[in-house]
Amino acid sequence: MIVVTAPTAKIGRRVVERLLDAGESVRVVVRDPQRLSPGVRDRVEVVEGSHRDAAVVDKAFVGADAVFWLMPSDLRAPDVMTSYVEASRPGVEAVAAHGVRHVVGVSALGRGTAVADRAGNGTASLAMDDLFATVTNYRALANPTFMDNTLRDIRTILGQGAIYGPLTPDRKVPMVATRDIGDTAARLLLDRSWTGFAEVPLLGPENLSGNDMAAVITDVLGIPVRYVQIEAAHLETAMLSFGASPGMARAMTDMAQAKIDGLDDSVVRTAENSTPTTFRQWCTEVLRPAVDAARS
Repeated sequence: MIVVTAPTAKIGRRVVERLLDAGESVRVVVRDPQRLSPGVRDRVEVVEGSHRDAAVVDKAFVGADAVFWLMPSDLRAPDVMTSYVEASRPGVEAVAAHGVRHVVGVSALGRGTAVADRAGNGTASLAMDDLFATVTNYRALANPTFMDNTLRDIRTILGQGAIYGPLTPDRKVPMVATRDIGDTAARLLLDRSWTGFAEVPLLGPENLSGNDMAAVITDVLGIPVRYVQIEAAHLETAMLSFGASPGMARAMTDMAQAKIDGLDDSVVRTAENSTPTTFRQWCTEVLRPAVDAARS
């Protein structure tokens, strides 16, 4: 039995699909089972509730061989450590109590860098990894920025012909598609021959700048799109307007500044850590349909 948290999120949904395709028994922890697709809901065991809740994870982890752990950011939390680390403690305790032998978690790049301790969400993700690694075999999927974050720019793409980010326009950094993260997680959950703690960096197939991204989006969508650099502090204001607490808004700015200072440059690209989905492919298969839907 493999337990999947956040099964309706992009990564979690992909993990569930891959595990079911492989014939694995799957149990999901989900707040609203109606958000599961009918084809999935009929094939999984459902534990209703939040995986931040000790009673829920205690029930969900009974008899589990492995767990996929994805802790979404809680904008209402007072600070980023509460959002990730304290919220994960019930899961860690349930893993230990039920003898779960393998956990795969979604995390960040930057371990061992000079900016790792001031990277906001990234810092908290690394601390969350450390917590799980004290009680079980653990693999941390160490990710840079998600290609899928570009979906947040649909309004400005259509309204202003622009995407925005804190890096200089020509600064090239790794980017990964969430579906590749899900595929890697499923592979590790199905394997389970690994032991101890290790990070699994997922860097996408190439490094891209903001200008590179804008050029690809322009070509795929057939409309002119430019990249506009913004101050990292602008993200704090934006997060506050979305209802984030001051502490969580500050964490987003800290993470952006850490990326500017090299957080995602800490791992040398290899064939093993280069995932397959290109940004052009992602734009064609994910962004363009989403833009078309927004237009209609």
